[in-house]
Amino acid sequence: MDKKEIVKALKEAQEKSKKRNFNQTFELVMSFRNLNLKSPEGQLDFYSVFKHPFRKMKICGLVGEELLDSSKKVFDETIFVDNFEKFKDDKKAIKKLARKYDYFVGQANLMPQIATVFGRFFGPLGKMPNPKAGCVVPPSANLEAVKTKLNKQVHIKVKTAPVYQIAVGKEDGNLDNIAEDINNIYEQVVHKLPGEYQNVKSLYVKLTMGKAVRLI
Repeated sequence: MDKKEIVKALKEAQEKSKKRNFNQTFELVMSFRNLNLKSPEGQLDFYSVFKHPFRKMKICGLVGEELLDSSKKVFDETIFVDNFEKFKDDKKAIKKLARKYDYFVGQANLMPQIATVFGRFFGPLGKMPNPKAGCVVPPSANLEAVKTKLNKQVHIKVKTAPVYQIAVGKEDGNLDNIAEDINNIYEQVVHKLPGEYQNVKSLYVKLTMGKAVRLI
């Protein structure tokens, strides 16, 4: 897509939205056609990155002695392996924890224990530490690098409905940067589709409380 056209659409979305007393978020909405979502070949499930990240992800570390100090310094919350058992019979606490964080980073050698205690509730919410996302790390991991990667990362998942919606930037952000990220995500999605551009039905940008502006 032409970057200038994306910037033009972003400006139009701003014009069509009433001024709110908070900094709205730009959203990208893609809809698809002729996708067989019952087949793995027709589904999307991969990770991409923003070139211009605009928000800080909330991250919780599930770690052992080796990563304890580092996790406390780097992540928003750390749960030490010795404290896993406190959650074992507390469904309410686990659900609350799952909803509080965007990512959970698990120490690789502790994954069996993490799965036993948290898996039943984290799994359905898509919050289990995922190796594809870089959330399962060795005891010697550089957690600062993990945090940097996760703050840039975006999960692109289309499995149950032929639509994908994602926040791509803030209303007061640099529109050129937002447009670059929109184009990057769009092209990556397209090249993962079985029919590429033929599978794209529509593409819109909008602000949180605003009207959608069509790009495709």
